[in-house]
Amino acid sequence: MANEPGPHAPTRDDDVEFALNGSLNLRRTVLKLLSTVRPVLADWSVLAMPDHRTGGLALYGGADVSFATVISRSSAIERGMDQVLRTGQRVHRLIGKDESAADIATRLRHAGLATELAELTPVDVLVLPLTARGSTTGAFVLARAAGRRFDDDTIGEAERLAATAALALDSARLYEERGQLAAVLKRTLRPPKLPQLNGFRVAARYRPSVEHLEVGGDFYDVAGAGDDVLVTLGDVCGKGVDSAALTLQARQTVRTAAYFDRSPASVLDALNSVLCEQKASGFVTALCARVRTGPGGEGAQADIAAAGHPAPILIRANGHVEQVEVSGIAAGVKPGVLYRPATVRLQRGDTLLLFTDGVEEARRDEVFYGVPRLLNILHAYGGAGGDVICEAVERDVLEYLDGDPHDDMALLAVTCER
Repeated sequence: MANEPGPHAPTRDDDVEFALNGSLNLRRTVLKLLSTVRPVLADWSVLAMPDHRTGGLALYGGADVSFATVISRSSAIERGMDQVLRTGQRVHRLIGKDESAADIATRLRHAGLATELAELTPVDVLVLPLTARGSTTGAFVLARAAGRRFDDDTIGEAERLAATAALALDSARLYEERGQLAAVLKRTLRPPKLPQLNGFRVAARYRPSVEHLEVGGDFYDVAGAGDDVLVTLGDVCGKGVDSAALTLQARQTVRTAAYFDRSPASVLDALNSVLCEQKASGFVTALCARVRTGPGGEGAQADIAAAGHPAPILIRANGHVEQVEVSGIAAGVKPGVLYRPATVRLQRGDTLLLFTDGVEEARRDEVFYGVPRLLNILHAYGGAGGDVICEAVERDVLEYLDGDPHDDMALLAVTCER
């Protein structure tokens, strides 16, 4: 009779499956499992799973189901829990009062939990593997005290619950890991903080096509410091994970190439060579501008090279606006491309504006926003500075869209302050 649940006990298989399948949060799933098995199936329980953040072994439960800690994953003594994790086979044994907490700790690997279990002796302990998708992902320790024992029926029931739990826990773990990967990827892809420079100021605006994602296929970067920097604005073809990976590759290639040579033509040549040699999943359009203090410390010189990207616009302090004549083939399309730079001089108050095609190709009623409209509005912002110009352009494009969806949009402006 000791092994039988009370007359009003819930069906444990259905109860656990219902409880576990309702969440993809790993911590919440662990708590639900530990809470659901007590007190009908077990009086005490511990869950052990690899902790992928630390590389250790996470332990959950004990007398307090909310308890959690991480211990070393390796063990010189493969007994009890370690044996189950290694072999994927269950262990079932009765622990008598003659066994100390220290003895139990050699199998349970945690002094505090071993002390709790020692206080329940004599206690029947069943350690089950948690096997999902062909591999053992953890161990589930169940203990029955006060004369209750695990017989063939309750062992079978516990194994069915462990199978259900293993799949639910592994799904939650995979979901959590993918969420962590997405968070890291988002942090890596998020536009960088702009540096403080000598003699000129850099401003930027970035608006992904799906705004809550905060990241998209457009990217920008600033390499160098002081009065000699390389600014880069790019656009990666495609969407999704492949596009994100290509964006990371492009940004890293540009930054590495600029470390050795900030010449825009050399940087784009390096980017094109890497993408072509590695047979990248797509191509990248990019615009590079090396901005340096001019002769005698007055004004600045900008050397510009383009790879399939819209040419930048020069806004003079007096309101004169012109699009720089520079072009080239997108990176990753054809090896051995020769990129020819253009050079412009910037005087005090002049701004060089770089933008992605999400600006000029913003569409309303199948009509593009277009470069002519962009040039027209910029006349009024001569000498206004990069921050004001970027904000004005972004606002005008959004007003033009009137709520319609849009592609990623990025703006990068360099203003001469000498």
